[in-house]
Amino acid sequence: MASSYCEFVQDKGKDTVHRHYHDHEYGFPLRSDNELFARLILEINQAGLSWETILKKKDNFFKAFDNFDIDKVARYTDKKKEKLLQDAGIIRNRLKIESTIDNAKKIKAIQKEFGSFANWLDSHHPKSKEAWVKIFKTTFRFTGGEIVNEFLMSTGYLPGAHIASCPVYKKVLKRKPKWVGK
Repeated sequence: MASSYCEFVQDKGKDTVHRHYHDHEYGFPLRSDNELFARLILEINQAGLSWETILKKKDNFFKAFDNFDIDKVARYTDKKKEKLLQDAGIIRNRLKIESTIDNAKKIKAIQKEFGSFANWLDSHHPKSKEAWVKIFKTTFRFTGGEIVNEFLMSTGYLPGAHIASCPVYKKVLKRKPKWVGK
C-alpha cells in the first residue's frame, strides 16, 4: 500500500476516478458553501466504504441531492427521505441521509450567523485536527475524526493532501488563500 494518496494514484494509472479527483479536486480550496457541503456529505457517506465507491457514485449523489443546494436539502420532507432510501445510485443509509438533511439545516444557521459556511470555517482557522474534530462533533452529525480530517484536507484547511514531489502540490498552493493550511 502506498504511503500517500499521491503515490496510490500514481500506482493506479491515468484513467481512474481517483486520478481525476486527485488531479482536479483533492486539496484545492473550496469557497462555495454548496461545494463545501457536498464535500462534507460525500466524506460522511464514505464512512465504512471505499472512497472509490463514493467517487463512482458522485454524479448520482449530486443528482439525488439537488446538486447539494443547501436551501433545498434543508427543506427535504419525509417523502423525499423515503425516495432517497430507494435510490440505488447513492448510499442508502438512513442515518447518513438524515444527517445530510440535519447538517444542511445547521449550515443554514451558520450562514445566518457568519454569512457563509466558508466564513465559519475561516473563523476557526487555524486549528489542529483534534480541535477541528471537537468543533465538528459539537456542530454536525456523523462527523468523526477521519471524516473531519479528510474533509478539511480535501478542501485545503489542513495540510497533507499532496506530497511535495506531486505535480499537483504546486497547483494547490497557487490556489490557496495565504492563510489556509498554515
